[in-house]
Amino acid sequence: MKLHGTMEIKDGQLEIGHIAVKQLAKQFGTPLYIFDEAEFINQSQKFLNSFDSDKFETKVYYAGKTFSNLYIFGLVQKLGLSLDVVSEGELYTALRAGVDTNNIILHGNNKLKRELEMTLDYKIGRIVIDHPVEYHLLSKMCSERQQKTKVLLRINPGIVADTHKYIKTSTEDSKFGMNSADPSTYKLLQEIAKDPYIDLVGVHCHIGSQVLNKKFFFEEAEAMLQFLYNLKKDYNINLTELNLGGGFGVYYTSEDHPFDLEEFLQDYIKVIENKITEYDLQVEKVSIEPGRALINDSGSLLYQIGAVKYPYQGNPYIFVDGGMTDNIRPALYQAKYEACLPEKMNNETAASFKVAGKCCESGDILIEKVDLPMPERDDLLLIPASGAYTFSMSSNYNRLPKPAVVFVNERQAKLAVKREDYADLIRNDLKYKEEDN
Repeated sequence: MKLHGTMEIKDGQLEIGHIAVKQLAKQFGTPLYIFDEAEFINQSQKFLNSFDSDKFETKVYYAGKTFSNLYIFGLVQKLGLSLDVVSEGELYTALRAGVDTNNIILHGNNKLKRELEMTLDYKIGRIVIDHPVEYHLLSKMCSERQQKTKVLLRINPGIVADTHKYIKTSTEDSKFGMNSADPSTYKLLQEIAKDPYIDLVGVHCHIGSQVLNKKFFFEEAEAMLQFLYNLKKDYNINLTELNLGGGFGVYYTSEDHPFDLEEFLQDYIKVIENKITEYDLQVEKVSIEPGRALINDSGSLLYQIGAVKYPYQGNPYIFVDGGMTDNIRPALYQAKYEACLPEKMNNETAASFKVAGKCCESGDILIEKVDLPMPERDDLLLIPASGAYTFSMSSNYNRLPKPAVVFVNERQAKLAVKREDYADLIRNDLKYKEEDN
């Protein structure tokens, strides 16, 4: 198993943030989401320092959907990252965490009227318009309120990145944005540009997630800057902002080979700068949204083993005290992970195992095959590189309480989300009453 961030092995024990994992299990219980705060800070600074230009302003947006709560949003604000949100819940959390509203951008293909009202009420920095219906709704609202707002239009440049079909977002039939080859896209841009209450400042795009080949990002940047040039040349629309989204791939298993981010980001900036000069564009701000590349390596999921079961055929099962309720990704799109037994880091590999959760579903498999030392009941099992799209996609299926979230840094463990209890499970339930029938 690859060690991430501050992970290290001492006397056969795995430590994160200079705290033994077994100590975290004893103090906070299992299942448990563990976040390596130092690793997140380091990754954030890597993006902020490497994606930088003296020719235009740069912004790095943290994707709220990857992992959101008050703690992480407060840390995002402190580090100087901006924040992208996709719902009223994420926006509310950001506001309660004290995130600067000018550094928040709202995404989504079906923004509700109340979400747009909330955005306008708090004067959020940018709204990314997805399609004509959404534009007309927002325009009507702004006109009625006599309020101006800054927007970007989401564009699909038609670049099909090599990733899972569920996380490709720039295909010609994508549910997101307007296609750059569609004449109606240019008509919409002309209409928005003339709107007295909608300030069209730029365009946005995103080609997909977990993209491991950097050539797609260079192609995306060139295509979008060509698009801005066409707008300027053919329609006299001069836009000053470009948001290139993200989707930079990360390491989950030895099958993944992510590119060097610092080197890539510096090359990325050069490509953007050169194209802006070539096309004589007035671009003043370029943004990216790294998504999982900011948070995934920081997070780990810790479980306790309940049993090892030997089926009639196939690899033996390791049953853990969580499952698809705290990480749906393997069941949703066949995501793969590594694992370890944090109290047996120096032990020899014994066999290949299948890691299964406790949910009443045959598909509740966290890892199809992983080589491990011999596990026993009550041993701990840790799945690293699981910081993105785990807690944020968790559920109470089978009425399982959601795990706690803890941040570790320099021998300190800070609780960020309390473990749910039985009362939390029925907090919003209403009892059956005979008179109701």
